[in-house]
Amino acid sequence: MNKLKIKLSQIVLLISFCFATTTVLSQDSPWKPLFNGKDFNNFEKLNGDAEYRIENGEMVGVSKLKTPNSFMATKNKYGDFILEFDVKVDFGLNSGVQFRSNSFADFKNGRVHGYQCEIETSSRKWAGGIYDEARRGWLYPLTRNPVGQEAFVNGTWNHYRIEAYGDEIRTFINGVMCANLVDPLTAEGFIAFQVHAIGNEEDAGKIVRWKNINIITDNVASHRLPVADYAPEISYLENKLSNSEQRKGWRLLWDGVSSKGWRSAKSDQFPSSGWSIQNGTLSVEASDGSESRNGGDIVTQDLFSNFELSVDFMLTEGANSGIKYFVDPELNKKEGSAIGLEFQVLDDRKHPDAKQGKNGNRTVGSLYDLIRAENSTTGARGKNFKGINEWNNARIVVKDGQVEHWLNHVKVVSFDRFSQAFKALVEKSKYEKWENFGRLPEGNILLQDHGDQVSFKNIKIREF
Repeated sequence: MNKLKIKLSQIVLLISFCFATTTVLSQDSPWKPLFNGKDFNNFEKLNGDAEYRIENGEMVGVSKLKTPNSFMATKNKYGDFILEFDVKVDFGLNSGVQFRSNSFADFKNGRVHGYQCEIETSSRKWAGGIYDEARRGWLYPLTRNPVGQEAFVNGTWNHYRIEAYGDEIRTFINGVMCANLVDPLTAEGFIAFQVHAIGNEEDAGKIVRWKNINIITDNVASHRLPVADYAPEISYLENKLSNSEQRKGWRLLWDGVSSKGWRSAKSDQFPSSGWSIQNGTLSVEASDGSESRNGGDIVTQDLFSNFELSVDFMLTEGANSGIKYFVDPELNKKEGSAIGLEFQVLDDRKHPDAKQGKNGNRTVGSLYDLIRAENSTTGARGKNFKGINEWNNARIVVKDGQVEHWLNHVKVVSFDRFSQAFKALVEKSKYEKWENFGRLPEGNILLQDHGDQVSFKNIKIREF
């Protein structure tokens, strides 16, 4: 979409927002105030001890040292809704609005957990993204939506819109679509306004203000805004495609219940041992940590050339595995793994391979033994790895020689597999003896057996 079309779409959305705000006072308006601007009778403060007060009809949160995240939460719970509010936040202060969130005594001693629409002023520009507070971390960082990254304006009031309908969650800032998430985990919960914990004395007393806080809870579907084509959908459905994914040509590479579509890298059959399928996960079983010595690698029956691949993986402590592509199983019929480009899957902290290779080019997300994975998002922390015994997402995009690795929706590697620079890297690596390595016109996709327990699910692909 060109910049003119984006600007026009923003103007249309802003007009709709203005109309919604002006009609809130109408008797037959679908909008109802969530906060009356006078008291907190319909709210309760949870977890932290930051100050909340009311000024000129605004909800005001004040940051405080030595207290955890604080939340002014509605006493009522909401399932399907559309929420709008205006927010202004002091530079350097992080905040957010929780929704479909809960606080249970038997979950982390009452810790507030659930979806959060981000409010921030940092250079990474993830305002409007979706964070799963106290559970899974970032679900929708804005790294894949550069248009959305520019929506939030520091130093002024910003207009937010959150739409939650079924398992579809969408956010907008100032008329620009930011998050486009599909996630079925939590269908109902309270809405809460966060003052984030701070660690520096200079941030104490910083303020976040909310006003014009209104909600639609009836006939929600008819009031939703159209999806912008610049906001890619990220789906967390379990071994299932969303309606949008189906329309855009995605298909499951693994059905979640059988070995259909997969075989051993060194035979025509799926391994009789060493791999297990249980509760929607495909797992390589632990053996002695050796490469392809137990069940062995498995590969797709089909070959792929230009594609976008998404795989969720879970590492156990100290584990090693990999997702390979442009694999030719005929290149290595001896001991060891089949040959192809590899998205490294590794416990960087506990597995010794992380310190081998060159400059970290064998760490998680890396193009194994060739290019080190690095966070290319300005201002974000680390590589956005969620840790062992947690589900992480690997995304590999290949188009006309251009290749990208994404770890949990943050780009960590990019290269041209037909470039002279790539050829030079191969010549200085363990792959130099394999002719035309990484440059095959097409190849299998492989999940590696490296003798450690690693699980996979939600394996899906679309071809270009």
